[in-house]
Amino acid sequence: MAAPHRPGHGLLLDCRPQIVMPYTQGLRGHASDHEKATRDEIVRRLALLKGCASSAEKPQAEWGAAGGAVYLVPSDTLVVTSQAHALGVHGVSDLFGGVVPHAFMATKAITHPLYSADAAAPPHWSVDFPAQVASAVLPGFTAFSREDARLAATALLALGPVRVKMVCETGGRGQTVVEDLLGFDACLAPVGDDVLAQDGVVLEHHLDQVQTLSVGQVSVAGTVASYFGTQRLTRSNHGAMAYGGSELTVVRGGFDALRSIAPNECVRTAVQQALVYDRAAKTCFDGFFASRLNYDVAQGLDAAGRWCSGVLEQSWRVGGATGAEIAALEVFDAAPDRCAVRTRCIEIFGPCEPPPADAVVYFQGEDSQAGPLTKYTTVSRTF
Repeated sequence: MAAPHRPGHGLLLDCRPQIVMPYTQGLRGHASDHEKATRDEIVRRLALLKGCASSAEKPQAEWGAAGGAVYLVPSDTLVVTSQAHALGVHGVSDLFGGVVPHAFMATKAITHPLYSADAAAPPHWSVDFPAQVASAVLPGFTAFSREDARLAATALLALGPVRVKMVCETGGRGQTVVEDLLGFDACLAPVGDDVLAQDGVVLEHHLDQVQTLSVGQVSVAGTVASYFGTQRLTRSNHGAMAYGGSELTVVRGGFDALRSIAPNECVRTAVQQALVYDRAAKTCFDGFFASRLNYDVAQGLDAAGRWCSGVLEQSWRVGGATGAEIAALEVFDAAPDRCAVRTRCIEIFGPCEPPPADAVVYFQGEDSQAGPLTKYTTVSRTF
């Protein structure tokens, strides 16, 4: 493992949170071995960036004994602004992640509209959000009942194959491509009506020859960094396709700085669509804020052979690319004159060659759920 990072100038000014601590809750409350190890290392490195101490997770009743305010690294997006306030989270300087006022807003369910005005929906469903992002997403619908989902599937199947996505799954899991209503009914048969009513299901036009881009932004201790990048797929130890890492180009500043260095029209389109999605969230979800924003953008060919691009979902929590995000922040902290950096995070299932000598290893070993796995990050270029 590379030597621990030593904080440079700039970021030491923000030391109000004295303890950086993981906080486990929500959809990812039962994390795997590699997820826990990864988040522990993220906590440690964020503490170094902030010039603060870090701690293992403690019950909230013991936080006062930590000697100061707590900067949280939650396992998931925090839900309900009042709950966040009770945890001491009032703004982006209090956590690495995000806060939403209602649970469904933390999932990919928000990306698409309902099939009809009288379709089932959870309380506080926003009609405005899917309307505002319509130009930045693929054709699709969100449904909270089996009947509504079948009506939506019928309409979308007229365009071609449909991707059915369970909204609480991550990393490409819980997704099935169907080509007719028979296949759709079989896909949704194991899902209970109560699950549909609570979580919903997303139906989206399927693309071929897909490349998934990531567009995101992190804000830590007064430094804002934005990025675009590509994701890599790999095969898991169980034979399924899984997330295999990301390569990011990261710049100091906001999305405007990012657009100025986009190398081609595909990337410029992805950045612009992510910006549309981000602005809509901040406009439509009262009480939403996040210090870590990540938007997955799919680009590929639709059933008619036309090139399409659209935001698939958001991540306002620690994610697969966070190791690469932190590597960029460390470069900017150590070298205030650096304006951009290229970083990589790699996930390899099964036996593999030793990571590069300069890599920061987040996990290497046997995960009780995923099997043998190695996760590390590297810095490939600064400019």
